[in-house]
Amino acid sequence: MTAQAPYPVGTPGAPWGAAERAAWLSRQTRQRSYQAEVLDAIERLRPRFQLVEYGRLHYGPDSYPLLAIRSRDWNDELPVALVTGGVHGYETSGVHGALRFVDQHAAGYAGRVNLLVAPCISPWAYERIHRWNANAIDPNRSFRDDSPAEESAALMRLVAPVRDRVLVHIDLHETTDTDESEFRPALAARDGKPHEPGEIPDGFYVVDDSEHPQPGFQQAVIAAVAMVTHIAPADRNGEIIGSPVVAPGVIEYPLRQLGLCAGITDARYKTTTEVYPDSPRATAEQCNAAQAVAVCAAIDYALAHP
Repeated sequence: MTAQAPYPVGTPGAPWGAAERAAWLSRQTRQRSYQAEVLDAIERLRPRFQLVEYGRLHYGPDSYPLLAIRSRDWNDELPVALVTGGVHGYETSGVHGALRFVDQHAAGYAGRVNLLVAPCISPWAYERIHRWNANAIDPNRSFRDDSPAEESAALMRLVAPVRDRVLVHIDLHETTDTDESEFRPALAARDGKPHEPGEIPDGFYVVDDSEHPQPGFQQAVIAAVAMVTHIAPADRNGEIIGSPVVAPGVIEYPLRQLGLCAGITDARYKTTTEVYPDSPRATAEQCNAAQAVAVCAAIDYALAHP
């Protein structure tokens, strides 16, 4: 086996300090536009939905408004469905799948459930196609009190007033080839640990809450998405990304313990979706559609099993 080259920032075995973080930041470049690809798309929804600016990020000269989309006919007597995307900015279909759901499907839930959709939680990372924020912090390990990630803290503030009324929360993600080629090596380098190579699953899967599993709910999402794109099989160890497969396309994490976005409420039904955009068997269109279909399936199941 060919030895892996050291990550280009830092010294192997030594956690990063301020100098290494600055060196890492200097390597990040804007590759796409949050304004053109996300904010403009959200603005086009204004005639049909309420738009809420729930925070603003400031990184150097860059300023990013954080926008959420709410049901215009919000009714405090109804439960809440929370949809989040773009916690990791490079996971493109999480953002555009959430927007697709709102544009094409949300009207069908009017009067049945209140929708709260935060489609792009990490806009700085969206523009740079990155997992972390500008401080080399992973927002999806930072949903906890006194969060070190402003992206995470802002979303938690947005959700706080309705936190106890959320029935279902679906958090839209991707697992990509760059997880193995860039982001996991970067994480190991940042923390001064060795990088342990892994495998990227080919297909869609979901992550249930190991502390409050809902197998029927997860399988409903899997069954719906299987009509759009393929479901990831278990590897030779019966696992997906190192976790045992508990049902086709389903693994479990302790969501709140790990500070993950899907654990920010006490919703009965919660899941993290993962699509594989680098698969030769899937297109960007399929990935966006799979995310939107997953949202519909999650809300439909939750409303049928309140």
